[in-house]
Amino acid sequence: MAAMTNKDGTTTKKQKLDATTQEIQTFIDKTNAEYERVHVLFEEQFWGTKMALKEGNYSTALLSSTKEAMESFLGDEENLAKAQRYAAAATAEQRTVLDCFARTFACYQMSSDAARKLRSAATAAEDALSDKRNKLGLGFADPKTGAFVEKSSVGLRTTMRTADDEATRRAAWEGLRSIGPFVLEGGFCDLVKQRNALAKALGFEDFYDYKVTNAEGFGKAALFEKLDKLRAGSDGLLAAARDKLRAAKGEGAAEPWNTSYALAGETEKALDPYFPFEKSVEVWGRCFGALGISYKGATMSLDLLDRKHKYSNGFCHWPQPAWRKPDGSWQPSVTNFTSLADPKAVGSGKTALTTLMHEAGHAAHFSNIDQPSPLFSQERAPTSVAYAENQSMFLDSLCGDAAWRAAYCRDRAGNPLPFSLHEAELRATHDYAVFGLRGMLAVPYFEKALYELADADVTPAKVAALADDVERELQGGLASRPLLSVPHILSDEASCYYHGYVLAEMSVHQTRDHFGGAAKIVDNPAVGKALADVYWRPGNSVPFLDLVEKLTGKPLSGDPWLAALAVPLEDHVAAERADYDAFVGGAKANGPVDLDMKILVVDGDELVADSEALGSFEAACAKFEAWVASRAA
Repeated sequence: MAAMTNKDGTTTKKQKLDATTQEIQTFIDKTNAEYERVHVLFEEQFWGTKMALKEGNYSTALLSSTKEAMESFLGDEENLAKAQRYAAAATAEQRTVLDCFARTFACYQMSSDAARKLRSAATAAEDALSDKRNKLGLGFADPKTGAFVEKSSVGLRTTMRTADDEATRRAAWEGLRSIGPFVLEGGFCDLVKQRNALAKALGFEDFYDYKVTNAEGFGKAALFEKLDKLRAGSDGLLAAARDKLRAAKGEGAAEPWNTSYALAGETEKALDPYFPFEKSVEVWGRCFGALGISYKGATMSLDLLDRKHKYSNGFCHWPQPAWRKPDGSWQPSVTNFTSLADPKAVGSGKTALTTLMHEAGHAAHFSNIDQPSPLFSQERAPTSVAYAENQSMFLDSLCGDAAWRAAYCRDRAGNPLPFSLHEAELRATHDYAVFGLRGMLAVPYFEKALYELADADVTPAKVAALADDVERELQGGLASRPLLSVPHILSDEASCYYHGYVLAEMSVHQTRDHFGGAAKIVDNPAVGKALADVYWRPGNSVPFLDLVEKLTGKPLSGDPWLAALAVPLEDHVAAERADYDAFVGGAKANGPVDLDMKILVVDGDELVADSEALGSFEAACAKFEAWVASRAA
């Protein structure tokens, strides 16, 4: 500074600027630190309660209070006002952070005491219902013995895919259906009303409109313009697939408890040896390493096995967000994720590995966000749901590709998965792949209709009937996965969220086409670099639709997805054969795996393997394999 003051003692313009810049930076630093603090406290409670951990102070009450504390901080009116006021005088980098603050804080403003009370009531109701749902003794009565077989929702769906006995499959489906009456009678209807009351108090049409607008930056009407196009474009494919299913497999194949078995029952069992669960961590690591994916110093906890009272769906979260601090130092992410594998169940290895690839994709994404605030690195609003899911779904899509399977699927003797098995699965499922699209669409259409009901119509009987009606309209009959069994609809973070999977799947097909298909993706380190540079590093600083267009050169469209579904079977088989042949003879990468991360394999409170303590990723995998073997025994 040339001079501290003018001759008359007044402060110079540069001095004022420096003082203002420092004031703004102090606000930014305090906000970042406080957000980290409340975020960590909430996420630690989230993990502890969802995983039913016994070691530590975890409870539904603490989960509610830490969530309220975090949302109270995010919804602080003074913080929003300061972020908006400081923007005009800020440096360019400060303005970037302040814009993130303003966008985030705006999503959490409770405009009145009434709205704040509604928010608190909805949070308490949701946590109580979630606690009940986690403790629900799910399963089915064995048709042969009458004995009750305890199964998680994932286990019930696996039984439906693999059990040879139709009565057993039906019993498993009825077990899934039982979730609906349980949650409807357990407080879900009241929760829907409370959520709607909150949204309307904040000036939104309903809770769905509130959630979508905050997350995506556009409202419910704009969203369903996109979804309606996808629905209309797949109507013919659905009708043809259901007609073909009945003609090929008999009328009974269309029953919800039979459909997944009719499509994949035999091939699922034949494929099972090539997806050994104990190898899943190693396969994921080698695949991601070959793609050039780095976790930038993150620590990751993996809780992979199913157990009683554990949350009934895979998820990933990050108690410590990754971000770039003002001094230029890097704060690595701390990430936890879970699946629900049963090593003894047929098909569980394949499901678990796919889940592992999906959730590890989330972790890779959020470990690579390189922005000057932890608020850029979060899954909640204003981060697009589709943006959060695109990364994970792109990576888990590889599990179904011939190229990837040729490279990574081996039985316990080291034999590669034969193409004949892959082809059998293609022939059993390709013409019916539209079922997956329509099942995905059904959830947002159900939630939209649910939150549009008048309060008087939000009753257990009417909501149950609505769910069945949507299943018939969107899926052509009652669903193999009943809508009311989908766990996302209960949780505030995941409610009115499922549209994100649909938009993400649209972007997955578009992104795959951009890279040139699986044969150009598998083991290509340029893919990991492109994902990190274009999709991951910006965090929520750039709208999702803009990111997709930046990478692919085209606006987001469902056309690539519909085109993939419409490819004639024989053409699809031939293309997959070529991909398989290109990869099966190649040398499998057996060298050291470096993901730049510390891996902790856990089972609830038990630490199974620590890659840092054991000295390598490979040693942690070996420890995990031995542990799985002992559990199976």
